[in-house]
Amino acid sequence: MERKGSIHWAWIILATCFVNLFINYSVRLGYGVVLPEMIRNLGFGRASGGSIYNAYLFSYIAITPVAGYLTDILGARRVITACSLILGLGVFLMGTIGSFWEACLFYAIVGLGATGMWAPVLSVVQRWFSPHRRGLALGILSTGYGLGFATMGATFPWIVHHYTWRYAWYLLGTGALVMFLVNALLLRSDPESSGCVPWGQIDELPPRERSTKKICAKGGALLLVFKNPTFWYIGLSYFFIAYSLYGITTFMVDYATYQIGLPLDRASLLATVQGICQAIGVLTVLPLSDYLGRKRTLIISNASITGCLIGILFSGNSWQLLFVLVGIMALFYGATFPLYGACAGDFFSRELIGTVIGAWTPLYGMGAILAHWFTGILRDTTDIYDHAFLINSCMASAALLLISLVKKGEDRSGFPLTGNA
Repeated sequence: MERKGSIHWAWIILATCFVNLFINYSVRLGYGVVLPEMIRNLGFGRASGGSIYNAYLFSYIAITPVAGYLTDILGARRVITACSLILGLGVFLMGTIGSFWEACLFYAIVGLGATGMWAPVLSVVQRWFSPHRRGLALGILSTGYGLGFATMGATFPWIVHHYTWRYAWYLLGTGALVMFLVNALLLRSDPESSGCVPWGQIDELPPRERSTKKICAKGGALLLVFKNPTFWYIGLSYFFIAYSLYGITTFMVDYATYQIGLPLDRASLLATVQGICQAIGVLTVLPLSDYLGRKRTLIISNASITGCLIGILFSGNSWQLLFVLVGIMALFYGATFPLYGACAGDFFSRELIGTVIGAWTPLYGMGAILAHWFTGILRDTTDIYDHAFLINSCMASAALLLISLVKKGEDRSGFPLTGNA
């Protein structure tokens, strides 16, 4: 794999994971684009639409810690390949739903499959790239979910016009099933087992990672993670920022359609604007974090998101201002989740990355679940989104405060935190 003039296998891994994220986030974030037409056709309320998404999230956050741990033990290739098969089957079944409970069940299956499309994916990419190249790699990788969202926003109105909303699920399900075969053929769990070193790294693993590997082998990985106070500062910040972002993203098209009064085709373009700006953001903000440090970059990002959410709250019925603020927010939104994921590689040993990201995921998932419940209920009871958007702004402010409390130094397990953090 490392013959002179050949392509380092890290780039094959990155390309494969890119497509995985593209499909997975077309499904996850595209739900907000499909939502207005789906609930209209099936006669569901907004609270029911949020509850369907929560069925996905309950399944996702319950199993992701297990998926992250299994990634460190069994390898990313096995976990991602199995999960892509489950994802494809669940998404395809979403096109057949006729009742609320069917939608909850099938989207929960989608959530189960999605557990292999974040913690394991970020883990394997970080293992294949050196620490000072992770921001670049994750930036390229993360354009997958921004472009997935943008593609759904652009193609969904065409699908509805020529077919029905169900064909959006059939198309995405087929793509996930194809990736089951691609993952089985191309993925490799780590560079060492493939006879090479991470791209951008010329020396061996540092002593910290070798010693941590011994602790993991003795079953002390979770204790090592939970004893670290930095894990909780970052994890709780992750919870608050997830609430604030999902509170607007899932209902953004519905807000523009039924509160501002835009036609569906124009409202759906919000998803396209967000997706394109996400792609720009991850290609700029994430590589920049290799130089500014992950903490400083997250402070800038969370502050910008807070400002945009407050701006949307007071933008009234100005759709032009809404598009501008959503675009600015998306520049940082796209980088937010991989930035938090990269903190696992910066503050913890490479051998613990899957476990740490998996352990943070329930906090992220609970933020998204609560956002869907409260936003849907407040919209159904008040007929406007203003109260829900105010809560989103407060949550983003809390995320900013918590990430500011993260300090460099040594954690309680005795491993020094890296200067890049």
